[in-house]
Amino acid sequence: MTNDALIAALAHLVSEGRNPETMDIDLLSSLDIVTRLNQQDKLVPLAVEKVLPEIAQVVEKVADAFKNGGRLVYMGAGTSGRLGVLDASECPPTFGVSDKMVVGLIAGGPEAILKAKEGAEDSFELGVEDLKSIDFNAKDVVVGIAASGRTPYVIGALRYANQIGATTVALSCNPDSAIAEEAHIAISPVVGPEALTGSTRLKSGTAQKLVLNMITTASMIRLGKSYQNLMVDVKATNKKLIARAARIVMQATDCDLPIATQVLEQTDYDVKLTILMILTGMNLETAKLQLMEKEGFLRRAVESHRSN
Repeated sequence: MTNDALIAALAHLVSEGRNPETMDIDLLSSLDIVTRLNQQDKLVPLAVEKVLPEIAQVVEKVADAFKNGGRLVYMGAGTSGRLGVLDASECPPTFGVSDKMVVGLIAGGPEAILKAKEGAEDSFELGVEDLKSIDFNAKDVVVGIAASGRTPYVIGALRYANQIGATTVALSCNPDSAIAEEAHIAISPVVGPEALTGSTRLKSGTAQKLVLNMITTASMIRLGKSYQNLMVDVKATNKKLIARAARIVMQATDCDLPIATQVLEQTDYDVKLTILMILTGMNLETAKLQLMEKEGFLRRAVESHRSN
């Protein structure tokens, strides 16, 4: 695309427009600047609210993919890519899943997380190569993330994913975007022009972060990774997480710390098993079998025992 054509394309994007509410932002005091930014940020959750049905559709697809051995793959460039990598990296410690289950790919590779490699986003082929490098297949779901909705890296990846029969999702902050046209499901929270023109790490980035949080959190809940609103598949891999595991057990069972610690040690700090054993009086082997029978859903295991 020529420079003239690119300028013309950017001119039609909502996220690239000038915000009439911040035209004087360079004249304001520090407090007034952050107040104006905060006023703009308040618009983001309202924009996300309008696309909840589309987010729910994606959650269903992702949960089904997980149940069938598939993965969730995020792809993006710059800020969008970093947000995908961030969300993917938070899933193993939060939900106790493999780091292969949710994958974040960024144009330019891991180095681009810390140092911008913006030119990498202009390659359609690079998006395809990155998917092939992880053996992306029809069982997987790919979410292409681009605030502008026109990033070639993401478009190339979505086209390839469609060709092999995978589920494709577009996350953009511009309606009727190029990536939306490529995807089976388009999530397009329109947050309006940025407070600082074109700086899509602001409202657009916040909207993307909210949506990604929802996709993984809701999908994991659908897999039985929570009991009530507690994270019961957390892995106690350091002192903070050991303390959190004990606290979760105490919150779920109303037991004291010595009992929580005693049973956690019996289960090798498996929070789900510990809660089930304390609530039902089951021994370790019985609790394991009950959880397996209920496909890892702790609430189902507890209620099944109580109904017998």
